[in-house]
Amino acid sequence: MKNIKLAVVGATGLVGQTVLKVLEEKKLPISEYVFFASHRSLNKKITFLGKEYLVKELCYSSFDEGFNYAIFCAGAEVSKKFAPIAAAKNCVVIDNSSYFRMDDDVPLIVPEVNSEELKKHKGIISNPNCSTIQAVVPLKPLDDKYSIKRVVYSTYQAVSGAGYKGVIDLKNGISNFENFAKENDSIDLLKNTKQNYELQKFPSPIFSNCLPHIDVFLENGYTKEEEKMINETRKILKRPNLKVTATTVRVPVFNCHSEAINVEFEKDFDLHDLKELLRTSPGIILKDDFENGIYPTTIDANGQDKVFVGRIRKDYSVQFGLNLWVVADNVRKGAASNAVQILEELI
Repeated sequence: MKNIKLAVVGATGLVGQTVLKVLEEKKLPISEYVFFASHRSLNKKITFLGKEYLVKELCYSSFDEGFNYAIFCAGAEVSKKFAPIAAAKNCVVIDNSSYFRMDDDVPLIVPEVNSEELKKHKGIISNPNCSTIQAVVPLKPLDDKYSIKRVVYSTYQAVSGAGYKGVIDLKNGISNFENFAKENDSIDLLKNTKQNYELQKFPSPIFSNCLPHIDVFLENGYTKEEEKMINETRKILKRPNLKVTATTVRVPVFNCHSEAINVEFEKDFDLHDLKELLRTSPGIILKDDFENGIYPTTIDANGQDKVFVGRIRKDYSVQFGLNLWVVADNVRKGAASNAVQILEELI
């Protein structure tokens, strides 16, 4: 066991709790753990690796006791305020928020894709957006071999990506529908638009609905989530001028994001060779047998750390086009597991 001290900031949240689960599974050579959260979680008890811990309140002096590493899972404002403090005290920060992602001095890391960038860190390392992480895992080997000309993202993102409140909105919508169904004929169920509950997260009900609106809208009509995917893809692939566009949609699925990715290459490709490339690339599970109805679903990816890829086929509307269907657990690979993988690389 190495003499390594790790802090987890935001340990009581959805991603923080998943980080703890992944750490328990990995059993990394860490000698001491400390868990931080906001004041409302002060002294909350966490059972981790068979031991009970009291959650500490995050404050300006929290990192005075000395840490080697910290995983931040508490949002952009917390990271903005406390990550530089931790880094100044020789604690390497792995940050799950969006705050530092486009900072030129902060590497944006997906270990299967660009782990070599870790050596450039100056105390803070950024975890990409969940939807970007699963996309670049298959895109990186494809770009290396065929040179990507353009990417079009269409995402179908689970409510867990919006945190606990997003999950609550879907649960409440299901309960509301079930209560209505008890008192009405089946034909009336299709017409039920009544909302007898208060929304916690989304601007409209998510049950039996799709919302083409993730994060805030920008002046150009895109959402911030869409902008994240565009800019982060360019940074991770080291392709600052790559043509990328995105439409991101919240769907009534509890966990795991799905993405339809359309790629245009600079050169031609053999479909069989391309599939073999993906099959042998790190972090990917290929499920691509359309004749037998085999393709990735959210049920496959739930609780997994791999990225599932299928529905691989040529796009005949352009000269060298390809369509992919990509699915991953957004809370695990899209946040918690990716952060822990970064920690593994550092240790």
